Amino acid sequence: MNIALAPEGTDLSAYMPDEHGLFFVYHFSADGLRTTDSAQAAWTWRSYQITDLHARQEISAEKALSSAARDAFLAPSHGCHIDYEDNWLFGDLPDLRHDFSEARGLVHFRFALNDTMLIGARKQPLESVDAVRKAVENGARKFRSPAELIEAVMGQSLDGMARGLSKLGDTLDGIEDRVVRDAWHNERQSLVEARRQLVVIHRQMATLTNLFRHLEHSHRDELPEPLSVMAARLSQRAHTLYHDGEQLQARTRLLQDELMAKLTMQSNRLLYALSVMTAVLLPMTIISGLFGMNVGGLPLTDTPMGFRVVTGISLVIAAATFLFVRGLGRGS
Repeated sequence: MNIALAPEGTDLSAYMPDEHGLFFVYHFSADGLRTTDSAQAAWTWRSYQITDLHARQEISAEKALSSAARDAFLAPSHGCHIDYEDNWLFGDLPDLRHDFSEARGLVHFRFALNDTMLIGARKQPLESVDAVRKAVENGARKFRSPAELIEAVMGQSLDGMARGLSKLGDTLDGIEDRVVRDAWHNERQSLVEARRQLVVIHRQMATLTNLFRHLEHSHRDELPEPLSVMAARLSQRAHTLYHDGEQLQARTRLLQDELMAKLTMQSNRLLYALSVMTAVLLPMTIISGLFGMNVGGLPLTDTPMGFRVVTGISLVIAAATFLFVRGLGRGS
């Protein structure tokens, strides 16, 4: 984990796991505020470094976890999923890397929760987890259950992706303005990069929409009402962002088509100019070739005005050819 680029004044202790691979443990009272008295806690949030061997051992030894949740939590796969079994909701969902981590982009956040416990794990600092952690420490929000907190985490993640879509929309606006002004020659790479980012976010939005829809449909009878309501809200929001991403992708495709059309027009103009030059120079080339043959019987060789006559004939033929080719170009 690279934290060398952390902003000045950042508390790095929150991003460094202890000897057990644990980032932090927060206890919550029944009113949803953080408490330091574990005996009075209604539920607990623990956050681990998933790649730490000691953290994996502690999670593996957690007796409260169901076998299905434990296996999913410790699985090596990085594919997104969410499921509900034995009163445990668990999954692996996309999130955004923190600003000062190794690189910007989407990573994964693993979690498992029941009524009294939320276990989270990650490889590197994540924006949404950090935002919710600060809200907990500042007492800015109350979280009366693990479900409320995980919804807040996913809400922050969706907010981050929405901001990403908004920035990409602004980028496309700028590209479109420059294309309309015919100042598009340096926009191809920017458009390719914008489309690449859109593909990543759009794919994750589709995944989230399908995951929460699957959760609602597959466990409708056994899913507690708070979890069902949470899944419905997150599914609806992810679905909205999914359509926003589709619209931006359609814009990128249209802009790419327009750029390709402009490139084709530019190529056609260059080919037309080259064709005109070739047609104009061809007669002159033939004439110079004929008079350049080292054989006897060439006309005008003994005439002082021979060079001027041949040059004049060549220029007249070139001019006539140019006018003829230009007429053909205008006619087409």
